[in-house]
Amino acid sequence: MMDALGVAVVGFGWMGRVHTQAYARLPHHYPRLALRPRLITVADEVPGRAEEAAAQFGFASAARDWREVAADPRVRAVSVTAPNFLHREIGVAMAEAGKHLWIEKPVGLTAEDARAVADAVAAAGVQGSVGFNYRNAPAVESARDLIAAGGIGTVTHVRIRLFSDYAAHPDGALTWRYERARGGSGVLGDLASHGVDLARFLLGDIASLTADTAVFIPERARPTGATAGHALASGGAPGPVENEDYVSCLLRFASGARGVLEACRVSVGEQNNYGFEVHGTEGAVFWDFRRMNELAISQGTTYQDQPVSTVYVGPGQGEFGAFQPGAANAMGYDDLKVVEASRFLRSIAEGTPYGTTLRDAVRSAAALDAMERSAATGSWVNLPAS
Repeated sequence: MMDALGVAVVGFGWMGRVHTQAYARLPHHYPRLALRPRLITVADEVPGRAEEAAAQFGFASAARDWREVAADPRVRAVSVTAPNFLHREIGVAMAEAGKHLWIEKPVGLTAEDARAVADAVAAAGVQGSVGFNYRNAPAVESARDLIAAGGIGTVTHVRIRLFSDYAAHPDGALTWRYERARGGSGVLGDLASHGVDLARFLLGDIASLTADTAVFIPERARPTGATAGHALASGGAPGPVENEDYVSCLLRFASGARGVLEACRVSVGEQNNYGFEVHGTEGAVFWDFRRMNELAISQGTTYQDQPVSTVYVGPGQGEFGAFQPGAANAMGYDDLKVVEASRFLRSIAEGTPYGTTLRDAVRSAAALDAMERSAATGSWVNLPAS
């Protein structure tokens, strides 16, 4: 029988809901996990939101103040899905209170924030996991294995794209996401952070980079009430967008490979167009999030006019077997969060990290900080070695 683990969720927007649903689904997909999550508390500062979540999902209690979660002895693990500017304060406090931490990326506003949370987790001796969910796709893990085994020869270059239209509407509300003090960077923290994590997961350390950024919608209307997700607003006072809508970045990897990372949150006609193309001396591998369970692979020694084949991942590859019985049965976005939750709880049960850690968040945040410096100066920026 599983031991019960009291968990809490701090911040109940869309991502808080996703974390909660992942906890609820764990026993179905991972019946042999040593720990079974028990929903203790949900906290959100918006009046009524936590109470509604508690009633819908079965939390034992609701709170307006996250400090009640930190002080609750019933809670042993916490999901932090609050806005970016709160990550450092909440993350450090939860670790110091002895709570294991599953925190969403980018973990604060800067690499300094991410490092503070990582240091607090290490000092407290608790486990810490970060929401870089795309690396959990079985196809992505299979691509990594293929690359590491030399299946496409020596990697020469990679292109990583993250295009979305979630902020493309000019009437999109001027929420915390667009403010430097509360959101930090814009599309860097939202999307490019995932791109950096994928780049490192597939190809190893990034040695240096140069970047360019732009704001394409410079002004938005302030919301007149509480918002969730990417709400529209009209009639509110206009205010400036303080962080970037777009980034393009050239990468140099420690291995000698080259890369291009491009991300945009205002790409009209693009809905979650995320993916990568990795080229090597003897082949290539391609992945598109919208066809999450497929890989396009080219292998051989034909070199010119070498064909590309589509391969469906199946049981035996990554965590696919926990969700579907055979190849070409699709997994979805929320399933990646269930994988993430399972690795978080396994880390707690076994006392050793599985999946992404706070150190991964620090490395990603360091690259984002370097992109901002490069965009301001027009220069290449070196990243510290791991």
